Amino acid sequence: MSERPRLTVLSGPSGVGKSTVVAHMRKVHPEVWLSVSATTRAPRPGERNGVHYHFTSDDEFDKLIANGELLEWAEFAGNRYGTPRKAVLERLEAGEPVLLEIDLQGARLVRQSMPDAQLVFLAPPSWDELVRRLTGRGTEAPEVIERRLSAARVELAAETEFDTTLVNTSVEDVAAELLALMRIT
Repeated sequence: MSERPRLTVLSGPSGVGKSTVVAHMRKVHPEVWLSVSATTRAPRPGERNGVHYHFTSDDEFDKLIANGELLEWAEFAGNRYGTPRKAVLERLEAGEPVLLEIDLQGARLVRQSMPDAQLVFLAPPSWDELVRRLTGRGTEAPEVIERRLSAARVELAAETEFDTTLVNTSVEDVAAELLALMRIT
């Protein structure tokens, strides 16, 4: 009997390239199921509801919390993000590999509610590279960037709380390492 797949959580500072790594990984291995987070933030250009996020109102998000429907949730840069519990558990029960791409706060909450989850920290090659990525997006106001940089310093310090660290020097290499950790070949 093969062992049931573990929940794998990918976290790391804002701007480290989590979404890029996950997108590449899923292009190569579309069977990896990525949980789609609920959020109260407005869609960015090109984002689609149910694909990138489940965009919800504050009231809807309050209901999800009150009903225990979120595996974890956190507030970041003035918006709330959360992982719908039911879909994650259904996929794991079905024997499918499940990946969560979430922030540090969320990773800590998953560790509490699912201690056997595998927590993977995605680190930047250097602080300077992280600053370049965060300021190079061109989508956020200077005060938002400053908040993100401040949060990134705190997030980087939490690396020791994770089971494994991957350094994002190459999207292809990191995606392959993550797949290996998830035992997908």
